[in-house]
Amino acid sequence: MLAVTIYFIVPMVLLVLGIPIYLNLLLTSLLAILFVANVPLTSIQTNLFGSLDSYPLMAIPFFVLAGEIMGRGGIARRVMIWVQSLTGDARGSLAASTIVTSELFGAMSHTAVGTVAAVGRLAFPVLNEAGYKERFSIGLIASSGAVAVVIPPSISLILYGMSAQQSAIALFTAGIIPSLLIGLIGVIYVVAVSSPDQAASTQKMTFARSWLATKDASWALGTPVVIFGGIYGGVFSPTEAAGVAVLYSVFITIFIYREIDWRELWQVSLSSAFLVAQILIIVSAAGVYAWLLTTSGIPQQIVSYVNSLQLAPWQILLVINIGLLFIGSFLEPPAAIIILTPLLLPIARAAGVDPIHFGIIMAVNLSIGMYMPPFGLNLFVSQAIFNLPLSMIYRGVVPFLILNFATLMLISYAPWFSMALLGSGQR
Repeated sequence: MLAVTIYFIVPMVLLVLGIPIYLNLLLTSLLAILFVANVPLTSIQTNLFGSLDSYPLMAIPFFVLAGEIMGRGGIARRVMIWVQSLTGDARGSLAASTIVTSELFGAMSHTAVGTVAAVGRLAFPVLNEAGYKERFSIGLIASSGAVAVVIPPSISLILYGMSAQQSAIALFTAGIIPSLLIGLIGVIYVVAVSSPDQAASTQKMTFARSWLATKDASWALGTPVVIFGGIYGGVFSPTEAAGVAVLYSVFITIFIYREIDWRELWQVSLSSAFLVAQILIIVSAAGVYAWLLTTSGIPQQIVSYVNSLQLAPWQILLVINIGLLFIGSFLEPPAAIIILTPLLLPIARAAGVDPIHFGIIMAVNLSIGMYMPPFGLNLFVSQAIFNLPLSMIYRGVVPFLILNFATLMLISYAPWFSMALLGSGQR
């Protein structure tokens, strides 16, 4: 009982008290070592630094820096103009283009918060001009940006692969169809609820306009081509791809688009370093907590308990999904993945769920948690950017929560969406 109190109740109490998550996990780990774990205190620093000693983890600083450069270098604007040139003045085209732009920019920036900020600043005034209510617009932006947690090359999938000892390339491949499915269902919904005149500020689609927009955005659109082409062509690993993404983003934003200079690049690098430090300190603290939790034997006890309940696999998945949605609304994806993977993966395996498929399930859950009230991070980012009351933002995301929960159920119970593109050589 004491172990359960320390490992589960104490972190929740500290979280409610507003203790930063990394300090929360370190304090919990210290209490566990002092009172229930038969390990020396030196295991804290050993695992604290050992959690960061991972080659795949090196991709995170590079992807964060590349995303920050793209966010400030005019890439999001060009991508959105390109998407709008293809959708034209069709019904719901502005809302649909917001989703498509978020998918594309999420694949380039690899961060949900960055996608909300970059795409949101462009889309929000245009959506309002076209007659959409602010509540709808903010809900659309906050939910669309969260797809960056799922769409490859996702930082969350890199962390899951590291925690679950699974191939990052296999996880990237598995995430392609689910992320596109989320976008497709979102597009269908916004088109269905849009009125015919809610495209008033978008020009008609013409070949000339589309060609000019494609020419202007071609270097930006080349980003995922370079990254995925290199990874799947066997030219470089996902970690090396992150470094290439930085070089490519620097080249096109400074030498092609000329929207940032070397002084601004230095400022972007500093802000990226701050963001990377925030992520990695959580990763390292979560690594200590996850190691103690795993060695405590609690995951094995939970598996035995779940097996004793004789639940059907679909019931186990439903319970896991609900739990992940709840936790995802409090914890950021990096911490949630590192803490929960050792705890939940054995349960999922026992229920017959493939580890790759389960990684996608976790990522989709945590992406929804990014805009799930009361504490989803995208909600507060949206409030800070657009200065709208949280009550309005909460109401705005509700339809998208319902829609994406239904999509989550489809992805969870139909493994085909995750596994269809995986050949035997990628497993």
